[in-house]
Amino acid sequence: MEQVASVARRRLERRAATRFPLQQEVRFKVFYRNGVQIGLGKTINISSRGVLIATDLELTPGDRLELSVNWPVRLDNQCPIKLVATGRVVRAQPGRAAIAIDRYEFRTQGSRSLAMQVGS
Repeated sequence: MEQVASVARRRLERRAATRFPLQQEVRFKVFYRNGVQIGLGKTINISSRGVLIATDLELTPGDRLELSVNWPVRLDNQCPIKLVATGRVVRAQPGRAAIAIDRYEFRTQGSRSLAMQVGS
């Protein structure tokens, strides 16, 4: 019986990548045809393909954005790094938005980024 429940849960889970709970401040820019809007919020969970954020800014599916998250682990236990990602809003409700990540990179201060293309 336990195996049947486990299989059913896996079928219901549509995400291709495992989500990890991560609560960090997030800063983002939403790109519109007539300009850019800056927003703040907190991450709720994250994976290599998406991030769920809490924010007071009203986002709508299809919005393109760039987000920046201070990463909780330091490079070589010394150098602070941040995740910078671009993507689009795929789901939104008041106070929350799910963003599909198209491209991401980790950046350190004073050095070039380590770029990663999703799906590469």
